[in-house]
Amino acid sequence: MAQDDARAARDRPAMEDVAALAGVSLGTVSNVLNHPYRVTARTRERVQRAIAELNYVPNGLARSLAAGHTNTIGLIVSDLSNSLFIDIARGAETAAEEGRMSLLLANTDSRVEREAGYLALFAQHQLTGVLMTLNDAAHFDAVTRIAPASPPLVLLNFTDPQHRHCSVDVDNELGGYLAAQHLIEIGRRRLVLVSGPPELKPVADRGRGFFRAVAEHPEVTAREVTPRWINRADGWRTGTQLAPQVAKGEVDGIFAASDLLAAGILQALATTPGVVVPRDVAVVGYDNNQAAWDSPIPLTTIAQPGHEVGRLGARLVREESSARGTHTHQAIVLAPALVVRSSTVESPPRAERPAGQPARDVPRRAPRDGLA
Repeated sequence: MAQDDARAARDRPAMEDVAALAGVSLGTVSNVLNHPYRVTARTRERVQRAIAELNYVPNGLARSLAAGHTNTIGLIVSDLSNSLFIDIARGAETAAEEGRMSLLLANTDSRVEREAGYLALFAQHQLTGVLMTLNDAAHFDAVTRIAPASPPLVLLNFTDPQHRHCSVDVDNELGGYLAAQHLIEIGRRRLVLVSGPPELKPVADRGRGFFRAVAEHPEVTAREVTPRWINRADGWRTGTQLAPQVAKGEVDGIFAASDLLAAGILQALATTPGVVVPRDVAVVGYDNNQAAWDSPIPLTTIAQPGHEVGRLGARLVREESSARGTHTHQAIVLAPALVVRSSTVESPPRAERPAGQPARDVPRRAPRDGLA
């Protein structure tokens, strides 16, 4: 078997054969494969014609060593069970394809040891760059301590406060503000925020926006309930606690910091005799993920532009990897959007405002030594 493999390898056309057929040097063939902008169009066409005629397949590892990186972007996500991260992956894949690149996807379940392993693996294989989703400052500190100096690392769902990395984030404070504003506009006056662990930065930002909107309306009262986490089971437990208060008229509007929380709350309220959503209580979630779509009562939510987050992140990786000289890091922040469904309005409007328009794009200059 080993002899057959060796014979097959000898029979395959090599770069030398391409150079001979095209009448150019080995260096020219290498440039056509790795740095085509260095070769004139006429010579490039001659080499490409020889490659096609010989059916030459370049050695991917050798090419990556010559170019200094592969034509691949890595994406490390926190939790693939959340469809938001699937949207991010699709957006990154779209941008990668536009740049004639490939995308490698890794799921970590927010485990730092897994993230460290994937960062090392992607660096070892000389990827063009890495995208990573993050949720909290402590996690960010741990990741930046272990991240290799190369390839470029672009953060998603988090903004680097020290400006060492490019990032694409969502204005979660605006999202919380939009949720509270919607509840108030439809006449709800006794509100509850169902948040989550305070170390989760997106959740904390949503709560800050929620209470900012409430503060603009003295006639509205609001309080916060903090479950252990932001999954459906946490929503169910919180919903069973809030249901008697809803039945008494003490609560008429709920904003949950995630769609999974909101879906669990809706399930709990559905089992409470006499309580009808949205007649007695309006419920708003956050993310516009599968939990919102599959809910027995279609869930009003704040849509995150996940596809755009992934697409812009991959674009930033491509720009940074091809930069020559000093690179200027960017912190892009996108605006979320309110999507109205039957959990707050019995006959919601048919038109839904699209998500994904940039709220602001702030250039930030990298330190002299580049990425940390």
